[in-house]
Amino acid sequence: MPKNTFRIVTRGSNGDLRIRDFDSAEPLQKAHSQVGIDDCSTDLSLRGMPVFRGLIGPIPEGKHVVRYESPEVFETLTKEWTAAKVPKRRRRRRVTEEQPASDSEPQSQSVRI
Repeated sequence: MPKNTFRIVTRGSNGDLRIRDFDSAEPLQKAHSQVGIDDCSTDLSLRGMPVFRGLIGPIPEGKHVVRYESPEVFETLTKEWTAAKVPKRRRRRRVTEEQPASDSEPQSQSVRI
């Protein structure tokens, strides 16, 4: 499926993110200098997409959206993403008949080598 929405993410003068969507790459080519095409993305749907001077991208975002970010937005969002804490998952331990119950004292076992 082709990516048919081009999203530009920049930072506004008040510090908020500005997101603009375009139906084609033509308005981007008028506002930014195209310096090449993507030919090495692991997302095959991005190969052949334009690369613009002053923008980071193309970046996949959903099934039909290709995203470009200003360098400042890219750096800020990457720092936020790496600093986000992943909730720790607790693993429950099964108590089997062979294992002593947790309230009883462990018994010593000899190991034969």
